[in-house]
Amino acid sequence: MSHKIENAVRILLSEVLGLTSAQVSALSDDSELFGAIPELDSMAVAGLLTELEDRLDIIVDDDEVDGELFATFGDLVRFAESKISA
Repeated sequence: MSHKIENAVRILLSEVLGLTSAQVSALSDDSELFGAIPELDSMAVAGLLTELEDRLDIIVDDDEVDGELFATFGDLVRFAESKISA
């Protein structure tokens, strides 16, 4: 994983969800997100996707958004990386 993108996703999770730096620092590749982090609800998903698009200069299509996208921290970072390299 690219550290630059990984760090950007950590910052977004902290800012959008209000997670502490300790919480986002503790996230590993297989850390569960949706369903495991109470702050990550359907409204937060929309905000997180908007910020992800704005900050990483990517476009997320509606058909790309599913439960697997937010299953783990690694899944979210790999998705962001795939959009940047596309």
